[in-house]
Amino acid sequence: MKYMLIKTYSEAAYCDSPIHEWEPKDIEAHIDFQRTLGEQLAASGELVEAQGLAGPDQARIVSSDGRSAPVVTDGPFPETKEFLAGYWIVDVDSAERAVEIAAQASAAPGPRGKPIGEYIEVRAIMSAPPADQ
Repeated sequence: MKYMLIKTYSEAAYCDSPIHEWEPKDIEAHIDFQRTLGEQLAASGELVEAQGLAGPDQARIVSSDGRSAPVVTDGPFPETKEFLAGYWIVDVDSAERAVEIAAQASAAPGPRGKPIGEYIEVRAIMSAPPADQ
Protein backbone atom coordinates (compact mmCIF):
# COMPACT_ATOMS: atom_id res chain seq x y z
CA MET A 1 0.00 0.00 0.00
CA LYS A 2 1.19 3.50 -0.77
CA TYR A 3 1.47 6.21 1.86
CA MET A 4 2.39 9.86 1.70
CA LEU A 5 4.59 11.02 4.54
CA ILE A 6 4.04 14.75 4.78
CA LYS A 7 6.78 16.88 6.31
CA THR A 8 5.36 19.98 7.92
CA TYR A 9 7.72 22.75 8.91
CA SER A 10 6.79 24.28 12.23
CA GLU A 11 9.56 26.25 13.87
CA ALA A 12 7.79 26.50 17.19
CA ALA A 13 7.08 22.77 17.32
CA TYR A 14 10.53 21.26 17.19
CA CYS A 15 13.39 23.62 16.70
CA ASP A 16 14.69 26.87 18.11
CA SER A 17 15.57 28.37 14.73
CA PRO A 18 14.78 27.96 11.02
CA ILE A 19 17.27 25.91 9.01
CA HIS A 20 18.69 28.97 7.24
CA GLU A 21 19.96 30.15 10.64
CA TRP A 22 21.71 26.86 11.51
CA GLU A 23 25.48 26.41 11.45
CA PRO A 24 26.67 25.14 8.03
CA LYS A 25 27.82 21.82 9.54
CA ASP A 26 24.34 21.26 11.02
CA ILE A 27 22.67 21.98 7.68
CA GLU A 28 25.07 19.56 5.99
CA ALA A 29 24.35 16.84 8.57
CA HIS A 30 20.60 17.34 8.11
CA ILE A 31 20.82 17.14 4.31
CA ASP A 32 23.12 14.09 4.51
CA PHE A 33 20.55 12.41 6.75
CA GLN A 34 17.80 13.11 4.23
CA ARG A 35 19.90 11.74 1.36
CA THR A 36 20.80 8.60 3.32
CA LEU A 37 17.17 7.99 4.25
CA GLY A 38 16.18 8.32 0.58
CA GLU A 39 18.96 5.94 -0.49
CA GLN A 40 17.90 3.37 2.14
CA LEU A 41 14.26 3.51 1.06
CA ALA A 42 15.24 3.27 -2.61
CA ALA A 43 17.49 0.24 -1.90
CA SER A 44 14.64 -1.52 -0.05
CA GLY A 45 12.26 -0.80 -2.94
CA GLU A 46 9.95 1.23 -0.70
CA LEU A 47 10.60 4.72 -2.09
CA VAL A 48 8.26 5.93 -4.81
CA GLU A 49 9.20 9.62 -4.64
CA ALA A 50 10.54 12.21 -2.23
CA GLN A 51 10.78 15.96 -2.70
CA GLY A 52 11.37 19.09 -0.71
CA LEU A 53 9.17 22.06 -1.50
CA ALA A 54 9.94 25.75 -1.88
CA GLY A 55 8.73 27.99 0.92
CA PRO A 56 5.30 29.58 0.94
CA ASP A 57 6.79 32.89 -0.18
CA GLN A 58 7.31 31.26 -3.59
CA ALA A 59 3.84 29.70 -3.81
CA ARG A 60 1.08 30.82 -6.15
CA ILE A 61 -2.61 30.58 -5.35
CA VAL A 62 -4.86 29.66 -8.27
CA SER A 63 -8.65 29.79 -8.44
CA SER A 64 -10.98 29.31 -11.35
CA ASP A 65 -14.70 29.23 -12.06
CA GLY A 66 -14.06 26.95 -15.04
CA ARG A 67 -15.29 29.52 -17.55
CA SER A 68 -12.94 32.48 -17.43
CA ALA A 69 -9.18 32.81 -17.11
CA PRO A 70 -7.83 31.52 -13.81
CA VAL A 71 -6.92 34.03 -11.13
CA VAL A 72 -3.30 33.60 -10.01
CA THR A 73 -1.98 35.46 -6.99
CA ASP A 74 1.19 35.30 -4.96
CA GLY A 75 -0.39 36.52 -1.74
CA PRO A 76 -1.50 37.68 0.64
CA PHE A 77 -0.72 34.49 2.49
CA PRO A 78 -2.54 33.45 5.62
CA GLU A 79 -0.62 34.16 8.80
CA THR A 80 0.78 30.76 9.66
CA LYS A 81 3.68 29.27 11.53
CA GLU A 82 3.46 25.96 9.67
CA PHE A 83 3.80 24.99 6.04
CA LEU A 84 4.27 21.93 3.87
CA ALA A 85 8.04 21.50 3.50
CA GLY A 86 8.28 18.22 1.63
CA TYR A 87 7.05 14.68 1.29
CA TRP A 88 7.91 11.07 0.68
CA ILE A 89 5.67 8.61 -1.11
CA VAL A 90 6.42 5.08 0.01
CA ASP A 91 5.03 1.73 -1.05
CA VAL A 92 5.14 -0.53 1.99
CA ASP A 93 3.51 -3.69 3.31
CA SER A 94 1.74 -2.09 6.26
CA ALA A 95 0.71 1.10 7.99
CA GLU A 96 3.12 0.15 10.77
CA ARG A 97 6.04 0.26 8.33
CA ALA A 98 4.95 3.69 7.09
CA VAL A 99 4.92 4.88 10.72
CA GLU A 100 8.42 3.43 11.26
CA ILE A 101 9.74 5.40 8.28
CA ALA A 102 7.97 8.56 9.49
CA ALA A 103 9.56 8.15 12.92
CA GLN A 104 12.99 7.78 11.34
CA ALA A 105 12.42 10.92 9.27
CA SER A 106 11.15 12.81 12.33
CA ALA A 107 14.43 12.18 14.13
CA ALA A 108 16.52 14.03 11.51
CA PRO A 109 19.40 15.94 13.10
CA GLY A 110 19.04 19.64 13.75
CA PRO A 111 21.26 22.20 15.46
CA ARG A 112 24.13 20.60 17.36
CA GLY A 113 23.01 17.18 16.06
CA LYS A 114 19.96 17.06 18.29
CA PRO A 115 17.04 15.13 16.69
CA ILE A 116 14.43 17.71 15.76
CA GLY A 117 11.33 15.55 16.21
CA GLU A 118 9.53 17.26 13.36
CA TYR A 119 5.94 16.40 12.59
CA ILE A 120 5.47 13.83 9.82
CA GLU A 121 1.87 13.13 8.85
CA VAL A 122 1.22 9.61 7.52
CA ARG A 123 -1.67 9.30 5.07
CA ALA A 124 -2.72 6.37 2.93
CA ILE A 125 -2.98 7.15 -0.76
CA MET A 126 -6.43 6.16 -1.90
CA SER A 127 -7.12 4.63 -5.26
CA ALA A 128 -9.87 5.87 -7.53
CA PRO A 129 -13.04 3.82 -7.79
CA PRO A 130 -13.30 1.58 -10.87
CA ALA A 131 -14.38 3.45 -14.01
CA ASP A 132 -17.49 1.28 -14.43
CA GLN A 133 -19.09 2.49 -11.20
